[in-house]
Amino acid sequence: MRRNRLGNSAVEVTELSFGAAAIGNLFTAVEPARAAAAVDAAWDEGVRYFDTAPHYGLGLSERRLGEALRTRPRDSYALSTKVGRVLDPLPDGAPAPSDELSEGFAVRATHRRRWDFSAAGVRRSIEDSLERLGLDRIDIAYLHDPDDHAEAAFRHAYPELEKLRAEGVIGAIGAGMNQTAMLTRFIRETDADVVLCAGRHTLLDQSALIELLPEAAARGRSVVVGGVFNSGLLADPRPGATYDYAAAPISLLDRALRLKAVTEAHGVPLRAAALHYPLTHPAVAGVLVGTRSPEEVRDAAALLREPVPDELWDELRAEGLLTENGN
Repeated sequence: MRRNRLGNSAVEVTELSFGAAAIGNLFTAVEPARAAAAVDAAWDEGVRYFDTAPHYGLGLSERRLGEALRTRPRDSYALSTKVGRVLDPLPDGAPAPSDELSEGFAVRATHRRRWDFSAAGVRRSIEDSLERLGLDRIDIAYLHDPDDHAEAAFRHAYPELEKLRAEGVIGAIGAGMNQTAMLTRFIRETDADVVLCAGRHTLLDQSALIELLPEAAARGRSVVVGGVFNSGLLADPRPGATYDYAAAPISLLDRALRLKAVTEAHGVPLRAAALHYPLTHPAVAGVLVGTRSPEEVRDAAALLREPVPDELWDELRAEGLLTENGN
């Protein structure tokens, strides 16, 4: 599987990456053996980039991913985790946090998540992640959803990540969000190597083309794209499908069905086109897909191997379903 270097760093990622939120029991529990089998399947398919975060299952995703990768040669893969939420242990007998179910992970509440973009919080988060992962370094550290914490993220968290990068504890710095404006600011105002952009460079939402992707390309930075299926609508466009984790409006459902009609006329499944589309931009280093089973991993890898003719993109543009600049 093809690898791409992230910005000016020495870190390389495969075009398909393993999003490990699901094996942290996202929405429903995943048996330990099945979680390990999903990582094994990704490895067998040539995936060498794995993404996790403390937030995913209160550290469960990091523990499972670290255990599954422990016997693999450390220099043969890249791993990213995130900072911005620290996990504070709950005292024995303390009640579960009231928002635990709303966080979306089916895990026992042993810790409480706390936003912390301070320098000390960032360093503690990395140290805790290294312990859960059982590793001595992290290839990519992303600032995780700093939407409401911009000042702390830029003034305190990012400089601390620079120190950790200089110390060799992390290899590359990034930020991961569901918006493009602040990610573009990170590209312009910092020496971040990569940004993780979820849901904003897809067949249904090309807003990353307005500023983020041109800015990244001009400055030699990289973008990893997540949410390529917009939480479900591009995987299976039908009444009741979700878009960005809410019921899809009729207008978007109609657009997704039009996309499907064009892609299938070219012999390409819509899901394959959705996975390939972000990679058509030169600033995009890879796509991140969340998977919870070996079957889902193998399916994503097979979709990436599907040939997609240039004529497909040409027709989507001619039909007004793709734009050149996000507008």
